[in-house]
Amino acid sequence: MTVNSAVPDAAHGPDSATGPLPQPAATWRRIGAQAAFETKLTLRHGEQLLLSMVLPILILIGLSAFPILDAFGVDLHGRPPVDFAFPGVIALSVVSSAFTGQAIATGFDRRYGVLRLLATTPLGRSGLLGGKIVSVFAVEVVQLVVLGIIACLLGWRPAGSMIVPGLLGMLLGSAAFVALGLLVAGTLRAEATLAGANLIWVLLLAGGGLVLPASSGTDAFVRLLPSGAIGDALRAATDGHYDLPAFIILGVWTVLAGAATMKWFKWGS
Repeated sequence: MTVNSAVPDAAHGPDSATGPLPQPAATWRRIGAQAAFETKLTLRHGEQLLLSMVLPILILIGLSAFPILDAFGVDLHGRPPVDFAFPGVIALSVVSSAFTGQAIATGFDRRYGVLRLLATTPLGRSGLLGGKIVSVFAVEVVQLVVLGIIACLLGWRPAGSMIVPGLLGMLLGSAAFVALGLLVAGTLRAEATLAGANLIWVLLLAGGGLVLPASSGTDAFVRLLPSGAIGDALRAATDGHYDLPAFIILGVWTVLAGAATMKWFKWGS
């Protein structure tokens, strides 16, 4: 009796003919792949690029090259305008990528069922959210490098003492605005998220303490907003100072918005 070579050897089990079952990649690789995909999508999307890169660059050049700050009565204490404009524009770029861009992208992913489908893959819900958060930080690194180069060309000279408090302010501000962005995207319809996130971006730019500090009449209220807190934190960082009240405010917003997101976020529309 001859043995057919195409018949799997019973001693090695039924899987020996097709090899071992495929296994999912490690968690960090899945999150990294999702983050890379989200980052490329953001940097290639025209509307996202306009909001997160083009407008902050135009505002930085406008405030640094033209006497706009003088018109608003900002006391520069003899420093070049770019020294004052740069931290505010970085704060604005954080809001653009961490809040507005992330809210709009997540809102439409939720509407089209992308969130629900990806949540059933080995990536899972935690991996999906992890990829989005890492993507926000990656975009912010690109923003920081591009805006930093332009600011240097406009006369900005960074000091080593600003690095740690500046990065800490960006980190805390990003956490607060990512949580707020996911809260908006996970509770409102995609169209309402699109309109609301863009409107909030404009309002925060106009009077939220981002690019310009709060006026004397609204100072106390604006300082309690996450936009006012990140603006104050980054402006203090340029002098090498740690704005502890601003850090605490951003931490409180992160905890409150994160808890609300965990409670009310909907994965499907």
